[in-house]
Amino acid sequence: MPYPEAMVKPMRAELTRLGVTECTDAEAVDAAFDDASDGTMLLVINSVCGCAAGNARPAVAMATQLDVQPDEYVTVFAGQDLDATERAREHLAGIPPSSPFMALFKDGQPVYVIERKHIEGRSANAIAGDLKTAFEAYCTGDEVPADAPSAPNVGASGTPDVPSSFQSIS
Repeated sequence: MPYPEAMVKPMRAELTRLGVTECTDAEAVDAAFDDASDGTMLLVINSVCGCAAGNARPAVAMATQLDVQPDEYVTVFAGQDLDATERAREHLAGIPPSSPFMALFKDGQPVYVIERKHIEGRSANAIAGDLKTAFEAYCTGDEVPADAPSAPNVGASGTPDVPSSFQSIS
């Protein structure tokens, strides 16, 4: 059962006011992926949880101010836009569903993924930094570097935003 619209409306607006295209049904998701089949697109799976409010949506807001940008930003709302979320997740084969969640697509394929486990317990600034890294690797029009990352390197290098004892809820 979807969340009440009145509850999620302000959470939707946090992204749509930035110019992020909202996909509320499967057809809109299909159209967004068709439009991004030759280019780059950041998909944001929005959520009501606290880490979406405190970390994910503010990180997207910061990312929209970066010099290097994807061609498109789109969003679906988990727990609200059920068909749209399901359709978006069909483009993420092999990646466990989570929300909030972000995926950068290049030519229709996911190339960089930020799962909930990369969002929980981290600052919006750190997540925006992850997006900056991804955008600079995949959104410049240049050849993608051979060592381009596919996800944040959280914890492996002792990231100060995440204590070494931090364990994401799986």
